[in-house]
Amino acid sequence: MDETAKEQPAGNEVPVQQVQQVQQPDRPDLAAQLESRRGEKHVVVLQDFPDPDAIACGFAHQIISRIYDIQTTLVHGGRISHQQNIALVKLLGVELVQYDQSMDLSPFAGAVFLDNQGTTVGSIVDALEESKVPPLIVIDHHEPQGRLEPLFKDIRPKIGSTSSIYAQYLQNGIIEMKTSDKSHTMMATALTHGIITDTNGFVYARDEDFQAAAYLSRYRDADVLAQIMNQARSKQTMKVIHKALGSRKIVESFSLSGVGYLRADDRDAIPQAADFLLSEENVHTAIVYGIVTGENWGEAIVGSMRTNRITIDPDQFIKEVFGKDASGHYFGGGKMSAGGFHVPIGFLAGSEGDEYQERKWNLFDEKIMEKVCAKIGAKHAKKVSES
Repeated sequence: MDETAKEQPAGNEVPVQQVQQVQQPDRPDLAAQLESRRGEKHVVVLQDFPDPDAIACGFAHQIISRIYDIQTTLVHGGRISHQQNIALVKLLGVELVQYDQSMDLSPFAGAVFLDNQGTTVGSIVDALEESKVPPLIVIDHHEPQGRLEPLFKDIRPKIGSTSSIYAQYLQNGIIEMKTSDKSHTMMATALTHGIITDTNGFVYARDEDFQAAAYLSRYRDADVLAQIMNQARSKQTMKVIHKALGSRKIVESFSLSGVGYLRADDRDAIPQAADFLLSEENVHTAIVYGIVTGENWGEAIVGSMRTNRITIDPDQFIKEVFGKDASGHYFGGGKMSAGGFHVPIGFLAGSEGDEYQERKWNLFDEKIMEKVCAKIGAKHAKKVSES
């Protein structure tokens, strides 16, 4: 008998041994890191308002960690409000915990940061530092932020999604994937959705993203994926998009729009509005922002940037426009084609009557317009006439 022959699996199951290895020799070894932390409890930190890429990676990391006898809790500081994100969490049974200051962090031996590097997670990083919970792992595809010094770091700005990185871990055998295991099917479905959304339907996908999606296609549930992606926009999201459309100003093919005050529950309407404004003729970049308020939420200016101009780097653009806080941390950043910013309002926060709120909004709206126009070399933005 040929010693190189492999036992064939039943059904459509594809054994790890038959999958081509894609990990480069200079890549860090996540499996070795997890093996060295057996029996521990880790907190997995997602963005305040996690997108499908972050949720999928958190879900995948949780499933992988179980094989290494590691307990994990997925936390985020904001809300899950985007319709597809809600569907993703419900259909796949992803357990997320909303962080607040009363949360006891002492049981955790370390923190894992996925699809972020500690700069978009509000006060969680500070609380972890105060509780002496060390950063163990950072896995991300955004530009390096320099906020954390973990034991394990895998940051790849030239890949379209963090989900693609996790697909490579799976393809390289970090756990044995089985089509008969429902959790593996749901994980592959979530990661596929993460790749699709973060690459704008593969428009900005790189070779690694296509390869990752091809691998995941062996395990993902197409019907569940279709359910997640075919979610209608809420009425409130439509109202925000309508407001963004009505208040937009055009300058040098930039569409700039302030949408006023939003509840934290509706925060995810901002990036959806930016996506919509980018579809207008003769617009290559859209920026939408508003003041987000809510219970257990520090009032802040939150904005999203979308661009189809390859010469514009959202990460560099946002960092140069909005700068850093007193601790030296940037108020925002991005990746290819997209970015976001979060600027705490500080002592000006709070509602003291309609007149005060209106004056406060006008002040911030004018300042943001001024800073963006200065960045692109324009004197002022012109409001679009709807007549």
